[in-house]
Amino acid sequence: MRNLTIFLICIATCCFSETQAQGFLNKVKQKAQAAADAIADKKIDQATQSSGGGSNTNSNTSAPSGNTGNSRPSNNSGQGLVSTPPDVKENLTNAETSFKSGTYADTRYAIQQAMLGVELEIGKGILQSMPATIAGLNKNESADQVTSTGWGWAGLTIHREYQQGDKQFRMTVANNATWMQAINLYFNNAGYAQTSGGQQNWKQIKVKGYRSIIEFDKGSGYKISTPLGQTSLLVFEGVNFANEQEIMNAVNQIDIDAIKTQLGEK
Repeated sequence: MRNLTIFLICIATCCFSETQAQGFLNKVKQKAQAAADAIADKKIDQATQSSGGGSNTNSNTSAPSGNTGNSRPSNNSGQGLVSTPPDVKENLTNAETSFKSGTYADTRYAIQQAMLGVELEIGKGILQSMPATIAGLNKNESADQVTSTGWGWAGLTIHREYQQGDKQFRMTVANNATWMQAINLYFNNAGYAQTSGGQQNWKQIKVKGYRSIIEFDKGSGYKISTPLGQTSLLVFEGVNFANEQEIMNAVNQIDIDAIKTQLGEK
């Protein structure tokens, strides 16, 4: 059937004008579709008859969920991956050995892993130095996070959350060039922004002697951004804090100088 259809199409294309050929092709396609539909209907009828006339009497014999036909089963076990920070001393030893043997790619990799280990240890130390409670909110250790690309402090992120009910305080230490550029734009603008209703959206402030930007949004709450040195940035966020003074009191509980020292910023 398929070969015959192709043959007829070729004849139509060669013997008729474009308009006539198009009409002939449409007729051939319609006949081919009708034939295919008839075959499909016949197969459906045969399947229905073999299954007992189409009734749903065999519904209880269906395969168990999660293993129907050729479907892939979903995973419901496994403990995931174990967090294993790189061993700094071991990687430094490997770097020295690789360098002496002239395998510089392995040397670079070992140094990078050592840097990653150092950054993760710094992040862990900063989190351990944080208070157990801030503004009456308890820390949520399950939300603690330290991530790093492991090279030149770029991408280092340290995160801690405090929460009680719908009130939350978040602190993030980040080495993020994009964030720093955004803050510098604020600093380069000596004014402040207002909504159409006249409420101030952001302004420059000082947090323990550090130039900072405070912002307020009705949907997300308060946000204070404090640059440390040339590369690091502290971001404090407060959800459902009553006013500016309350969020400032919470931020002042953080030892910013100690964090700056641990990061090695000047």
